[in-house]
Amino acid sequence: MSSSEQRRLLVATLVALIALGTGGLAWLMRGESTSPPTPTATPPIPTDLAPEAVTERAFPSLTYGIHAFLWWNETMRTLDLDNIRLMKFTHVKQRFSWNNIEPIRGEWHWDKADGVVDEVNYRGLEIVARLDGPPDWAVITPSAPDQPPVDLAAWEEFCGALAARYRGRIAAYQVWNEPNLQREWLGHPPNAAGYVTLLRVCAEAIRAADPDAIIISAGLAPTGTWLPEAIPDTDYLRMMYVAGASPWFDVLGLNAPGYKYPPEMSPDEAERELGHRWMVFRHVEDMRGIMVAAGDAHKQVALLEVGWTTDPRPDSPYHWHAVDEETQAAYLVGAYRYAAQHWRPWVGLMVTIYIADISWTPDDEEYWWAVNVAGYDNGWKGRPAYYQLSWMERYIDDTFIPARDPGDPEAVIVEPLPPRKP
Repeated sequence: MSSSEQRRLLVATLVALIALGTGGLAWLMRGESTSPPTPTATPPIPTDLAPEAVTERAFPSLTYGIHAFLWWNETMRTLDLDNIRLMKFTHVKQRFSWNNIEPIRGEWHWDKADGVVDEVNYRGLEIVARLDGPPDWAVITPSAPDQPPVDLAAWEEFCGALAARYRGRIAAYQVWNEPNLQREWLGHPPNAAGYVTLLRVCAEAIRAADPDAIIISAGLAPTGTWLPEAIPDTDYLRMMYVAGASPWFDVLGLNAPGYKYPPEMSPDEAERELGHRWMVFRHVEDMRGIMVAAGDAHKQVALLEVGWTTDPRPDSPYHWHAVDEETQAAYLVGAYRYAAQHWRPWVGLMVTIYIADISWTPDDEEYWWAVNVAGYDNGWKGRPAYYQLSWMERYIDDTFIPARDPGDPEAVIVEPLPPRKP
């Protein structure tokens, strides 16, 4: 990064921290690693969601997607994709880990990625590729808070090489995940200006290689926790805009877990009953309001992680907001229904988590979010959410597709199609 770029990013970060209060500014100027004071005043949340401003849609509204894990097991890959196809979902989100593709600098391993892209395309589905997971050799210690913790030249090369190889075959790229959390920002306190730099470098490389691909900013984690562990997503999004993020994404990425509450529960109701606004599915309305106020009303939002956990383990940190399987199914269907009735066209893509990885066991947190159970001993079994999502009605732009009869023979788990022939 040039010195002028560094200066611009530092100024952007300072402006954002000034907006959050002088305590945050003093923390940055001292260069301390301890948490800054919580801001004493939070800017009001804009309420204008400006649906009429979305005149050109990156995605149909709605676009039905699901997060799958297709990388390692070719047999399960075909079975998972066939069952996604039977759900009548059109988009599959898959992580394309940098470490799996370039574990050693300049040593490219494309075989697994090729297999995923070939099989998804063969079934007439679209890919949303999540890009993150840097190899150890590319991880650096930032010399300034607004510097990303990765080798930017190598990151640019990775993003460009991937987009060039799969030009026209990957519909959209999600650039990183939850950078407002320390654990996702490679152990460093999150910094929005640093993320904007990482986003810009990747977006430029993808656009040069595949101009038609959609760039989605990282899904932001709803949280009320502050530095050094996290930055609340509302504040982080404001900081992104101050740092100049807008030109570098086509669609704003958000994560939208519902925690324990029904999808219709409003942020105002959550604030009255829970003391905060962020722990409900409709928190994305607050984020949309910030987006509109920042001048990005014409863009869509992608909800990159939508889900409710059924985790029954009493010692799990997720148990407190677990629901039963029938409630999980009802809430997921309700989330799509609410978005269809109230958020079109500004919500485009909605991605449910997850189609299970075959390696997951009940000891894995992700196992309890999934809409199915898959394992080496028990094959592939849908939870109620899988079937209810398969049968529900669809709203796609101006088209309404009625709910399917549960007796529809196409809405059942089947043996996989044969793998695509080379």
